[in-house]
Amino acid sequence: MMMIMSISKNTYYEYLQKEYPIDQEIIERMEEAYQDSQPLFQKIAQVAEINQLKILRAFQKNYITDFHLNGSTGYGYGDEGRDNLEKVYAAVFRAEKALVRSQIVSGTHAIALGLLSNLKAGDELIAATGCPYDTLLKVIGVHGEEGSLLENGVKYTEIPLTAEKTIDLSQVCAKITVKTKMVIFQRSKGYSWRPSFTIAQLAKAIQTIKSQFPYVICMVDNCYGEFVEEQEPLEVGADLIAGSLIKNPGGGLALTGGYLVGKAALIEKAALRLTAPGIGLEVGSSLIFGRFAYQGLFMAPLIVGEALKGAVLAAKFFQLLGYPVLPEFQEDRTDIIQAIRLGSRELMIAFCRGIQKGCPLDAHVTPEPALLPGYTDEVIMAGGTFIQGSSIELSADGPIRSPYIIYLQGGLTLGHIKTGLILAAEEMRKA
Repeated sequence: MMMIMSISKNTYYEYLQKEYPIDQEIIERMEEAYQDSQPLFQKIAQVAEINQLKILRAFQKNYITDFHLNGSTGYGYGDEGRDNLEKVYAAVFRAEKALVRSQIVSGTHAIALGLLSNLKAGDELIAATGCPYDTLLKVIGVHGEEGSLLENGVKYTEIPLTAEKTIDLSQVCAKITVKTKMVIFQRSKGYSWRPSFTIAQLAKAIQTIKSQFPYVICMVDNCYGEFVEEQEPLEVGADLIAGSLIKNPGGGLALTGGYLVGKAALIEKAALRLTAPGIGLEVGSSLIFGRFAYQGLFMAPLIVGEALKGAVLAAKFFQLLGYPVLPEFQEDRTDIIQAIRLGSRELMIAFCRGIQKGCPLDAHVTPEPALLPGYTDEVIMAGGTFIQGSSIELSADGPIRSPYIIYLQGGLTLGHIKTGLILAAEEMRKA
């Protein structure tokens, strides 16, 4: 007769304490948070199933085979793998056309391509969701950056959020003129203490603008938001969206790259900006990029689901430890970012030190604040990730400025995120 071994629910914590000295209260709060989060984990899994089916059908309808996983060299002429990956992306996001390339180096680069290619001197860009995050401000050129929109003669108008941190639609519409070519929405909160904007909120804003000004291009910075909800911004009226493959859609496997999807004319202009006039989408070797980009996209709903579960767990855990969190653990989510207001420079550094100790790579490294390209304040970052800078893997960062908010994102598995959170809390306790 086969014996069935009973495994105690505390086995994980017992093993954890053999490896790391953790205060007992931290463990108790984590177990409480974990149990309280279970109903929300189920909702996250349901959305992941819907997005998984959407991606599966996009692969099947475009007849993807193992041949498409092979790369190209040199100019990349006739690269069917590259071209079909873009067809899959277009199908997944409900777009007319897609640009998905390893040559797009970041989410900021993808957004910059969309802006710089579709805005000319004399055009106006309106930011409808308040002040953009630090790196995008440099693309706009608010500090006189070379090659920026402002230097190229594009006018820029920024509409502050309301006192309730919602989109001020009346002000956005009041500011639109015949020179307004594009309105951009930042879906995720960036480095700010505000809710991220849900698909429903974006739908209302975009549809209001389009009903009065159908000629205006509505672009959404989709970074951190892919596959968090059942729909994407193009499905509710956006013309163009952009993001990074080392965030959600790369599924932790894409080695680099970014994407733009949307109206064909807008994508074709972005391709001309990425390569050169007369070349556009026709060239760009994929090397080994395609295999990881395809498989990462297929895995993305699962990985995004794990990251979301980790964000929910973090919110409840740090709420129990007495820290303000945004969003709160039971609130609906539209991105993978969890903001935690720590209140001091020392606690931000300690938090990142704990996350770093919980990473598979560079766990022995101690994060220190530093000035980074694209930022105006010192930034603290933690993340021993397999892909450099990959924020779909467990990582944390934030500018060292009052009120000292840390932004947690990513995590390939819930178990790993759980360990990282415990180590972060322990480092903060010691600090």
